[in-house]
Amino acid sequence: MFYYPLADDAVLRILEEHHAEALFQLTLANRLHLLPWLPWVDQVIGIEDTLGFIRQGLTQFAAGEGFQAGIWRGPRLVGVIGFHGMSRVNRSIAIGYWLAAAHQGRGLMTRACEALLRYAFEDLGLHRVEIRCAPANHRSRAIPIRLGFQEEGLIRAAQRGREGYDDLVVYGLLAPEWRARQSSAGETDPRTGNPRGITPRESSPRGGSR
Repeated sequence: MFYYPLADDAVLRILEEHHAEALFQLTLANRLHLLPWLPWVDQVIGIEDTLGFIRQGLTQFAAGEGFQAGIWRGPRLVGVIGFHGMSRVNRSIAIGYWLAAAHQGRGLMTRACEALLRYAFEDLGLHRVEIRCAPANHRSRAIPIRLGFQEEGLIRAAQRGREGYDDLVVYGLLAPEWRARQSSAGETDPRTGNPRGITPRESSPRGGSR
């Protein structure tokens, strides 16, 4: 399974079935924090809802269309990040994410997004990555800006919320832009001259303990 270190005490791991209880409890604990931006939280009623999400992510990983990963600090699950809406024809994909309120402001999600960008552009060979954020979600919007995304516009009534339809701001990053940023930062592989990609540990995308 995919595993990627983010910092001394933080890692990304693909979510597996045995993570369902921890993810369900994390979602419940952060319900009020997430609801203004992520309307799907209202649909997480029981652990089976969380388990269904994890199983969909494992199917996605097996199909080579990205994955859904947990963010751990030490032994504690503190957030989720994953890929959505991959288009093989257009070589594009979107990234979505959320972090527990108590763990914001420490750069964790920015580093997690960097990891997924490398996976998208290097491992999946995609041309475009997109992130969509609510206009008032300034913490979430700061991440694509920090990573060199371009703000491309506003999609009106793009997401159904609790009190109607919400707009979303669209950010996009293209593979040549990402490579240019990596090269300017000196993050190149001396063997190929290309930006360093992720070197994840992978095995069969089945559930089970690690």
